[in-house]
Amino acid sequence: MAFRRSSMMDARRSSSHCSTVTLVAFIALCLVGVWMMTSSSTVVPVDMSSPESKSEMKQQVSETDRGPREDSSVDVIDEAATAAAAEIDANIDVKDSTTETRSESPDDQNVQDKAAENMVEKPQESEMDDNTRTSQTFSDENGSTEDSSPDATDSGQVKKADQKTFSDENGITEGGEMMNDGKERSQEKSTEGNSEETKDGGQENKADQKVDEMTDDGQTESSRQNSDETGKTEGGEMIREGQDKSTEGNYQEITEKADSKFGEKFSEQNSDETKGDDNNGKEAAERPDEITAGSKVKDLISHEVFPDGAQSELLNETSTDEITAGSKVKDLISHEVFPDGAQSELLNETSTQNGAWSTQATESKKEKAVQAASKEHGTRNNWKLCNVSAGADYIPCLDNEEAIKKLKSTKHYEHRERHCPDEAPTCLLPLPEGYKRPIEWPNSRNKIWYDNVPHSELATIKGHQNWVKVSGEFLTFPGGGTQFIHGALHYIDFIQESMPDIAWGKKSRVVLDVGCGVASFGGFLFDRDVLTMSFAPKDEHEAQVQFALERGIPALSTVMGTKRLPFPGMVFDVIHCARCRVPWHIEGGMLLLELNRMLRPGGYFVWSATPVYQQIPEDVEIWEAMTALTQSMCWDMVNKTKDQINEVGMAIYRKPSDNECYGKRTKDSPPLCQGSDDPNAAWNIPLQACMHKLPVDPNARGSQWPPQWLQRLENVPYWLNSSQVGVYGRPAPEDFKADTELWKHIVSKSYLKGLGINWSAVRNVMDMRAVYGGFAAALQEANAWIMNIVSIDSPDTLPLIYERGLFGMYHDWCESFSTYPRSYDLLHADHLFSKIKKRCKLLAVIAEVDRILRPEGKLIVRDNSETIEEVESMAKSLKWEVRMTYSKEKEGLLFVQKTMWRPKEVEASLPSLS
Repeated sequence: MAFRRSSMMDARRSSSHCSTVTLVAFIALCLVGVWMMTSSSTVVPVDMSSPESKSEMKQQVSETDRGPREDSSVDVIDEAATAAAAEIDANIDVKDSTTETRSESPDDQNVQDKAAENMVEKPQESEMDDNTRTSQTFSDENGSTEDSSPDATDSGQVKKADQKTFSDENGITEGGEMMNDGKERSQEKSTEGNSEETKDGGQENKADQKVDEMTDDGQTESSRQNSDETGKTEGGEMIREGQDKSTEGNYQEITEKADSKFGEKFSEQNSDETKGDDNNGKEAAERPDEITAGSKVKDLISHEVFPDGAQSELLNETSTDEITAGSKVKDLISHEVFPDGAQSELLNETSTQNGAWSTQATESKKEKAVQAASKEHGTRNNWKLCNVSAGADYIPCLDNEEAIKKLKSTKHYEHRERHCPDEAPTCLLPLPEGYKRPIEWPNSRNKIWYDNVPHSELATIKGHQNWVKVSGEFLTFPGGGTQFIHGALHYIDFIQESMPDIAWGKKSRVVLDVGCGVASFGGFLFDRDVLTMSFAPKDEHEAQVQFALERGIPALSTVMGTKRLPFPGMVFDVIHCARCRVPWHIEGGMLLLELNRMLRPGGYFVWSATPVYQQIPEDVEIWEAMTALTQSMCWDMVNKTKDQINEVGMAIYRKPSDNECYGKRTKDSPPLCQGSDDPNAAWNIPLQACMHKLPVDPNARGSQWPPQWLQRLENVPYWLNSSQVGVYGRPAPEDFKADTELWKHIVSKSYLKGLGINWSAVRNVMDMRAVYGGFAAALQEANAWIMNIVSIDSPDTLPLIYERGLFGMYHDWCESFSTYPRSYDLLHADHLFSKIKKRCKLLAVIAEVDRILRPEGKLIVRDNSETIEEVESMAKSLKWEVRMTYSKEKEGLLFVQKTMWRPKEVEASLPSLS
């Protein structure tokens, strides 16, 4: 350092011209300073507390030297800067850890200390006088610009906030003060000199631009050495090798990030932000080694990100190890980011043996494993569009044309049942042309975008019955149906008037609607606090279930054919059929007996159809057959009435609550099922024309009606006892309670407040691996309904979910789900993928997730770290936005959002259709 100083001093003495220029400039600046002191402008001292140093910068600004703050915008940004400076320093430390660390002389250290002390905040534009705004001083070639004001003290308080000086190649800070220890310091000459002064002081000088170009294009070895020795570039930006950037550099970067995040909030206070800041932001974006996968925590940071300790909960509950998104600093800049000390909690929670940063060896090892897995599964830019006739509405297990062609009979609607491909598809579906973000509930109940479900045939066929109508760019739903042309709400109330014991939303909570049409019945039952599982086949009533889902109403594409429906026995409080076109009376009443299996003892069957009220010979014949069948099943017809407004009739039947009637029958038809026949077995089980005996034990499920809603949601079901072992190994009642409390905690502290999700836009939700329904129960206050899926290889807890007043179905995730594409706003997968990949290809499961998730829909995954990495890799290949990912102790959480991206290439053909 001494050698360099000596040589440069010799160079200086060799040029008398340079000495003369320096002297003239010094005198000029002194005169300008005196003039400034005598001007009418009043400068308010600004306190800029330097962030706590994390590495070589040991000294701090003395508390006694800090001036009072007058500008509220400075307060907010300064506090945010203090909160995030440690994070930025950590990023810089990691970046520079592989470079050679140079030793500093005491003079160099002092320069940096004083640079930290002399940070100056720009004044508000409204307070800047035109004269002072244009009196910006630029350093001369030797960088010897000094502030001659007597008020510029060694403590770092700057009295000339209106005077701006662009940093020279030695890193002199804005404000015009020379950072030295009393001795004159030599500098290297700038290659381009100083830029011209601009009117607003916001343009970058040419030297900065030149340095940027040199940095991008590659500097010579000697110039790099010079930059390393001084620790600075000609443009005034410190490129620290082995040590921290100056505190001023950090503060400028922080302020820039604060403005980019909260520009609207501080637009007036910071309207004189320079273009140089924009360049700094651009340069930061071009340094991927400093900011890794910036989108991963992009929306984590907001006013409600981690209030009241939610950050700690998110980390603890998901058991994770490292925050993978380097842009955690990017959006940290806000006074409200980490209220109540949550930022320090974040740093503590993410600290491991290596702090918040993994080693290069670990990162490289993981990346190699992920790339290997990606190559094996073909996830690297290998997605193609499905080549199918159903196009954007393709449902693999319902549109398997090759399998349907091979059916021997379609008499029992076999062609409407599930016929899954031998190999699950790994292709993607296109979006309908003009697809838009769905309209939010409750407005969606009345209208949806036509382009999202571009089908008008049903409006032509059923428009006169107020099912659906085309109205410009919308499809509108007047709320009618075949049996309730004048509106579903009147029809719903008419049912309760006919049978008050139904008590919508109290005694009757979970309903099955057979042949639902566009599901207006279920859609308006929400107003009565009732959940309705609506289903209809994918038939000539084109897209009826798709209309329902787009409206935000639960619905499923399935049919009553030859197999049991995917629901447990004795779970529905009410089953409804309004002109559902199901031949209940044929073949020994097999289809009505399937309803009997699913209907809760003492539950009601509401049948609104023409045989109830018309005297046409065919209808009379059906009515007589239904009367005989229901009597032999011991169903009691509790009411038969006619709605005068809709001019339709209905019959209401009640299933028995015990076996007494069965023993009194003179004829065993239909017969009772064998004792070994499990009424809960429902996955691919053929229908049988028999009835299951009702439970006799008062402690058995089905022997008692559940408590009224909302009490049934929280109560431990009466049929759970301590002798039963729960899913998590505790006695069943304790297991249930623990699960309920756990998910309450996770959802309230993390999901609702910690992920940046706009829950008002989330309507259709699926828990892909529900256990006790705790996730759905915790979301009870959200404006959403949750489809709880119990995998066929998981403990059968679905009856318990229904007992709570929730609903769901069985499913095998190695197969496609029976729903239309783009059905759900949010999917939740708790330790599903790690289990399912043992039986089938994870890539196909992710392709199915992409199929049923709406564009801009969310996926939350909780699983082991290995699986999280696999899913994240696939999500990236789908061009999904990774909003958050982290792991700890081999467990992790991933939060991603689907985008509008679709591949261009079309698959040659599907294996199942070849």
